[in-house]
Order: sequence, then structure tokens, then C-alpha cells
Amino acid sequence: MRIAVTVFLTDETIAPVPLARELEQRGFAGLYLPEHTHIPVERTTPYPAGGDLPREYGRTLDPFVALAQAAAVTERLGVGTGITLVAQHDPIDLAKQAATLDFLSGGRLTLGVGYGWNVEEAADHGVEWRTRRDLVRDRMALMRALWSEEPTAHEGPYGGVRASHAHPKPVQRPRGPVTGPRTLLGGAAGPGLFQHIAEYADGWLPIGGRGLSESLPVLRAVWADAGRDPAALQVVPYAVRPTPDKLEHLAALGIEEVVVQLPPAGEPEVLRALDAYGPLVG
Repeated sequence: MRIAVTVFLTDETIAPVPLARELEQRGFAGLYLPEHTHIPVERTTPYPAGGDLPREYGRTLDPFVALAQAAAVTERLGVGTGITLVAQHDPIDLAKQAATLDFLSGGRLTLGVGYGWNVEEAADHGVEWRTRRDLVRDRMALMRALWSEEPTAHEGPYGGVRASHAHPKPVQRPRGPVTGPRTLLGGAAGPGLFQHIAEYADGWLPIGGRGLSESLPVLRAVWADAGRDPAALQVVPYAVRPTPDKLEHLAALGIEEVVVQLPPAGEPEVLRALDAYGPLVG
């Protein structure tokens, strides 16, 4: 099983370069970074985990810039977003960012995609909350058009792009209906999410990994009904607090990669956490 990590990197934590070097030297599979452009002070949206919103949410580094630093000082370490708030981006710009990072890293990018939870943050980007899932779906289709080998147009309900020359192309090759970097869709289990995974993603990025024994057979059925290769489905539990028993259980479900949570802290504390996870790697 491959063990990757996620962490809220901020202006107060360990920096991307020393973290990436440590991860590669220790045999970790990848580094996934979350995204928040800003956190409005006046906010009525509750923090999904309950209680006060942790300080690091309002201080996150831009994931694409930070991951570019990580990729530049490593050779094998995967780099990923966990997750990119696609509804809050111009899709033409985002397609260029993702393709460039994948190209410069030699095909190491995993694009984690999500819908977001902070209504006020999304509203400042002009996102209408009730239609954000359809907006993400449409923007992903536009991005796939730009990633296509031949100039391809897209016209959807939320925007379009002419058939265009758009380079660089992502290194990773098409897989079924999916073009571009490895794409994992985050979100809670449900029929709508599973349909979207089967339509435009390579798999699922479920937070924590609870309930997979019940939800995985459902997702696999939806995936198969969509004509996708059963062996190609990738499920990557995210922000996991690992124990040997938990990892053994996930492996028995066919999980091949797990993303474990690091503390949003300075270098000494993060390195101690990596020391603790060391026996799980490999």
C-alpha cells in the first residue's frame, strides 16, 4: 500500500521544499495540499468537523505554487490537490495550471476535485451554491477539451471554449472517457457523486475512509454500469488517522493508496509525525 500525506501548509508551518525532500527520502508516495482562497470573517457556514474553524484554514498556501516547489526538488514524489475548488476557478486558467504542473513534474499530478463547503467563500467567487456541482461538472468538461490532443471545442450550460491550441498537455494519457491528470473526486457517498465519478474522474477521494465496506460495492456497480473498466477504479481514503489495523482493513477492501494527515505545524513537529508514520511506509 502506498502512503501519501496531506497537510495544511501555511505561512506559519514547515515549507514545501524541506517537507517534500523529507517525504521522498522516507519513501512516502505523495504530498496532497488543500485549497482555500480566503475565509470571510463574517461566516454563517458551520465548520464541517464541528467547533471553531482552525486557524490554518485562513492561511493556506496556494496549492499549485507550493506543489510546484515540491515537484522541483523531488523526482518520484507524487503531488496532488486535496482538493481543488474547481467552482472558484476560471476553468481555462485552471486547465493551464494543472497541465503545466503535470508536464513539469513528469506526470506526477493528481488533481483532487471537490465542491467545497464554505458558502461565503464560494459566494465571493460568484458561485451559486445550489448549482455548484453542475458547475464543477461543466468546468471539468471544458478543461478536458483543452487537454485533448486535438483542438476541441466545448459549449456547456456554464461556459465554453473555442477549439484551441492549448499546451503543454498533461503527461498522463487518457483513461476511458477521462483526459488529463489523474482526477479523484471528493465528497460524501451518494448516487449523484458516484455518477459524476464514473462520468469524469478516475476515482474517489473519501475523507477518513469510514463506511467504505458499504459504499464501495455501490460505487463499483455504478462504475461498471457506466462501462468503465472495473480494474481502473481508484479509491484513495484521505486525511486518514492511520493505525495498522485500519490500514489492514483498507487493504482488504482493495485500497492501494492512503493519504494520512500531518499536523499544520513547524518542521520539528512535522518530522516527529513522519517518524511515527515511518513503520507504516512500505
